[in-house]
Amino acid sequence: MQHSQNTTSAKLESSVEEAESFLSFEHFIQNFKNTLKRVFHEENDIDTMGITRGISPEVLGQIMDCNPLSVAIPTEYGGRGGKVQESLQLLSASAYESLALSLTLGINNALFLQPFAKYGQEAAKPEVFGRFLNQQNMGGLMITEPGFGSDALNMQTSFTEQSNHYHLKGTKHWAGLTGQADYWLLTARKQTEQGGLQRDIDFFVCDNTLPDQHIFVEERFENLGLYQIPYGRNILDVKIPKTQRLIPQTNGVQMMLDLLHRSRLHFPGMGLGFVKRMLDEAITHCQQRLVGGRSLFTYDQVQQHLAKLQANFTIISAFCKHSSGVAGIENDLTGLGLEANIIKTVTTDLMQESSQTLLTLVGAKGYKLNHIAGRGTVDSRPFIIFEGSNDILYAQIGEAVVKLMKNAKETAFHTYLEAHRLTENAAKHIKDLVSFDIDLQMPQRKLVELGRLMSRVASMDFVLKLGDAGFRNDLVDGAVSLLRQEISTLVSQFSYLQPTKVIEDYQVDSNWNNFLLA
Repeated sequence: MQHSQNTTSAKLESSVEEAESFLSFEHFIQNFKNTLKRVFHEENDIDTMGITRGISPEVLGQIMDCNPLSVAIPTEYGGRGGKVQESLQLLSASAYESLALSLTLGINNALFLQPFAKYGQEAAKPEVFGRFLNQQNMGGLMITEPGFGSDALNMQTSFTEQSNHYHLKGTKHWAGLTGQADYWLLTARKQTEQGGLQRDIDFFVCDNTLPDQHIFVEERFENLGLYQIPYGRNILDVKIPKTQRLIPQTNGVQMMLDLLHRSRLHFPGMGLGFVKRMLDEAITHCQQRLVGGRSLFTYDQVQQHLAKLQANFTIISAFCKHSSGVAGIENDLTGLGLEANIIKTVTTDLMQESSQTLLTLVGAKGYKLNHIAGRGTVDSRPFIIFEGSNDILYAQIGEAVVKLMKNAKETAFHTYLEAHRLTENAAKHIKDLVSFDIDLQMPQRKLVELGRLMSRVASMDFVLKLGDAGFRNDLVDGAVSLLRQEISTLVSQFSYLQPTKVIEDYQVDSNWNNFLLA
């Protein structure tokens, strides 16, 4: 009896602590939202700020005074503990107002602080985390090189080991926060005695504020969209203390996969806030706009557009729920490439689709860079490219499906979907659409189509699980219905054989003007 009372008391105390922690975050996030409203709408005009290069130190300083990056810092160093659900809510609140700001915080969070918290050496952590919390420092990641974008494993940045430091030399480009970040995670391959480069990859923390670690910005890019984030080409010739090398649990390639998969699982945070903004703007515009003497909101085609936006909101909400449960730094995400790629590709496709939908509904005035529809369309487009171009990721999803089906000696697609943990629930709702066999020997274009099809089936599964958890039924039903429609279209496209090739000398006999008298 005494044991039972002690257990009950402990549970009550735990519940109180959790409630206090939750309320603390509610206060934290509300203060952050209030600050964004003030600096973007009351003291400044976000529509004007969004089309100017960079973000003023005054505005950024007020935002960073809220200590938004504390969500990614462990509690033992003064942070909020690195809870994924808090990070996603922070990114969502940011993206609702400014996609560039959300990406800035996302870079700091998923591409610097989280990997550093997991793999950084203890000797380096107090100072780095302290500067983020107390001095508004920022950090980024440099992987991509000229000539080695998607082919990151063949990067040419090298390092040699000296007595008390590592010497890194190379060129990096398209790193978000170029010239702005105080800290960088740098990737390089060790130079062999023969002058070649080892296959594995190492990560190093670079303190850009110190002379020996300063990175020279050779060129600043005039990037199309995301104007508030600086990009450019960087020349590396830096000496990194040995305490600033990240320590992999196995090897550097697996550490990079763990890092990138975790980052891709954070995309729904940015995507949700952005899509919600597109949805809210679309509903408001359609309710207020009169066409032919009636509200635009009452037209059937408009309802179809708005319903699709709501479905996008629901799908990405389901992704957020899933990521919250799996993306913590305590988990090894090396083997979660399939779901990480699915969530990244679908989220970013829906972001671009949502901005295009708003642009369609708003009409001509949306085709201005200082209008949220035009700016949103341009700002959301790069998300389909960076951290893996969606076409490449869809091909990887298709390859993974084919490999798993081969290993299971299974060619029936519906049977495979029924047995897979990411699609077992959705398979019951689309049996009539996916009851066909798959030729496991297919060209790359078909792998891309298969990857796109698999990603939508998995998306339906995530939505169904969100509904089971208590999310409102009408939104879930709407998303499932529209996903079923999209899956039907993708199945039709996948079943159509298209062996066409590019005709390189197409200019021969192809001038229409020569055939007017024929």
